[in-house]
Amino acid sequence: MVPSDFKTLIQRFYHLQSERVETYRLFEEGHEAYLRTGPHYDFDHYKQLVHEITQAFNGISKEVLEIKEKLHLDLDRPDLCEHMDKLQSKEKEKLELTAKLQLAKQCAQDHPEDEEVEERIQEIKHKIIKNKEALSEIMQDFKYDSEDCD
Repeated sequence: MVPSDFKTLIQRFYHLQSERVETYRLFEEGHEAYLRTGPHYDFDHYKQLVHEITQAFNGISKEVLEIKEKLHLDLDRPDLCEHMDKLQSKEKEKLELTAKLQLAKQCAQDHPEDEEVEERIQEIKHKIIKNKEALSEIMQDFKYDSEDCD
């Protein structure tokens, strides 16, 4: 059940964002553990991790969308909803980039002679940095606009 007063909604939104950060950390740690099982990878264990991470992200996204709906319908804050839309889009992009990076890291481990893989890893890492900068900027805008009402 999503709370309906403004301050509680905003606090819940920030909590969900920190849950996202923690979920990424667990995902990265799990992938590193998976890579250590190579060359005969423990894919079943990794597949379970991906399933759990996906469920966590879906739950977070669902609740963020519920908060967005309350901000839009009940509290008439289209400005904050717009930030949340941008954020959701960038979070989706970050997850896609993270998955690409994980595949590239496994490829690099399996084919250490392939120099192009290392270039691809650096390229993806650079895109992730840009993505995180954009996320940070969106969160700053959200914080600024949400404090407007305190």
